Amino acid sequence: MKTHDVTNQAPERTGLDEYETNIALREGVEAYGGADAADRLHRIGRHVGSAAFQRDAVRANRLEPVLHTHDRYGRQLDEVEYDPAYHRIIGAAVADGAHTGAFRHPGPGASVARAAAFMLYAQVEPGHACPVSMTHAAVPVIAQHDALAREWMPRLLSTEYEPGLVPGKRSALFGMAMTEKQGGSDVRAGTTIARPVGDDVYELTGHKWFCSAPMSDAFLVLAQAPGGLSCFLLPRLLADGSRNEIRIRRLKDKVGNRANASSEVEYEGARAHLVGDEGRGVRTIIEMVTRTRLDSVLGSTAGMRQATAEAAWHVRHRAAFGKRLIDQPLMTQVIADLQLETEAATATSLRLARAYDDDAGAEEIAFRRLATAVAKYWICKRGPGHAYEAMECLGGNGYTEAFPLGMRYREQPVMAIWEGSGNVIALDVLRALSRDPQSFEAFDAELARSDGADRRLDAHVRTTRALIRELARDDAREARARELVTALALALQGALLVRTAPAPVADAFIGSRLSGDGHLYGILPPGTDAAAIADRA
Repeated sequence: MKTHDVTNQAPERTGLDEYETNIALREGVEAYGGADAADRLHRIGRHVGSAAFQRDAVRANRLEPVLHTHDRYGRQLDEVEYDPAYHRIIGAAVADGAHTGAFRHPGPGASVARAAAFMLYAQVEPGHACPVSMTHAAVPVIAQHDALAREWMPRLLSTEYEPGLVPGKRSALFGMAMTEKQGGSDVRAGTTIARPVGDDVYELTGHKWFCSAPMSDAFLVLAQAPGGLSCFLLPRLLADGSRNEIRIRRLKDKVGNRANASSEVEYEGARAHLVGDEGRGVRTIIEMVTRTRLDSVLGSTAGMRQATAEAAWHVRHRAAFGKRLIDQPLMTQVIADLQLETEAATATSLRLARAYDDDAGAEEIAFRRLATAVAKYWICKRGPGHAYEAMECLGGNGYTEAFPLGMRYREQPVMAIWEGSGNVIALDVLRALSRDPQSFEAFDAELARSDGADRRLDAHVRTTRALIRELARDDAREARARELVTALALALQGALLVRTAPAPVADAFIGSRLSGDGHLYGILPPGTDAAAIADRA
């Protein structure tokens, strides 16, 4: 029987070597985390780039979680069943410290090494990154409360993974539940009630509209105590091994993030422990929110890395009109432009992660307060368009489920929505500028480190500073908040690239992004060394 000739198709990939050798990520990790972190990155890259790991990623997204509310005898169960592929993925990520590695082995560059591990795993399978991220983000909250820390910190820092809800587990993953259907981002509108029963133990009754990773071992949640909105640690299992009164009402049917279960839950007198003081719930949980915003930046960057790698592989192995696609000038421009976006996001992600290390001084802490929100807004918003452009590089194949870019296109929007969508983040930036002047001083000091490196960047920074002064006097400044955050983000990315990236990368980024004309991929300034940039993809 005659077969069809498919010799001009890009070969199927059985392993993604690009994941372990991506130049921008390796350079950044070496600069901020040292040679040991770069070596560890290489080892993780070989694992997540293997054919077996990628098959598990596909399987975990196609065989989605299933909710079992009752067992076969009608007894309340409230369990979510995941395919074994999901457990293999998250188990490997936990073993490599993608969750709490920066706290387990603290020191200069530890957060950078952890961020790189997180990005490598999220680059191939993003759904598992939700509980991994929330566990990472819960640590600094729990660490501030001695009694809870003695009980939970050894489990949070463990590199073992035990998926079952069984007493005596040596490890734990954390989730959180803040939003309610009547409030959404306005968490102070929550109506879940917390009734004190003694010894900082409360009974919670109410409904949470979004609770991701409902099989986590414990959650940080907000509820209305007698003293006001407060933060609580809510375990799935009680001290005697019995199940807490948490009901999983349904799983969300999401656009993407299919491997991860997100749910609506109801508390029916569920037992929880007060974290911090009554009435200070938002202030207590804000550190967890901030670090999940950091991981949204990392997750979007991971998605850009995957999208660029897939597009670059295809165009290097596919021929049309007499030459390889990568050698066609228009395609060279597109791949170079996708790589520019990836490099800018990577440089920002790693610099931001460095500001979260335990040796961070007052200026670094102030810098990260503003820079996290700025990066969360911009990089996460750039993700969906970037994924689409990469998908188009594969032509019709990119639009099929046989290739991973459809999954990535559906995945990227959740990073922009999770833990504060665009308007919420933009308003947070305005508040930070007005209430926390030290945060902008630290941010501006970071920009100043690149003064004189590029006249176009210098002009953009001057314009941005003037805009901040103008909006400080403008009663309608909220309407221009997005304009301001965009300007801050591009200033930071440009400043980082002129210091850390090769000249062709920095020059093309500044020339294409700071023009103020908007940006579609594949339109780079005349004279750009597109081939050199594409070679880094």
